[in-house]
Amino acid sequence: MSLPKIIRILVAVVGVVAAIFLVRIIGVGDTEIREGNSADVVVPLMYIAYIALVVTVLIVLLFTVFNLLKKPALLKKTLINVGLFAVVIIAAYLLSSGTDLNLQPFLDKGQDITEATSRYVGMGLIAFYILTVVAILSMIYTGVKKLFNN
Repeated sequence: MSLPKIIRILVAVVGVVAAIFLVRIIGVGDTEIREGNSADVVVPLMYIAYIALVVTVLIVLLFTVFNLLKKPALLKKTLINVGLFAVVIIAAYLLSSGTDLNLQPFLDKGQDITEATSRYVGMGLIAFYILTVVAILSMIYTGVKKLFNN
């Protein structure tokens, strides 16, 4: 039996088991789930989801590492891209201050928001903006290049 066939069978089995648990969850109803009286129905489905997530991440990492080791030129490009991404994250962190937000309303509500948390959120937003601009510019560059090459 080949590996793709085994993987298809495993995916089908996990899908059927998940569908059975989903039908059980729907049968229990919303009120039982909100009140916390349905742990015997919800918890097994959560474990299936956790296991599927871990297996998927491990398979992706494994095949990525094997592919990178087989093709050194691809490894070099990947490391350059990871380095550029790290530069964007570091630049976004340096640009965010964390002091541009009044934290008192959050503290009054009992939320543990600090300047560091605010700085990380700002870093994420700035990194998102930088990467969005880079993506838009690369699409424009590709479109213009394609126009002139034809």
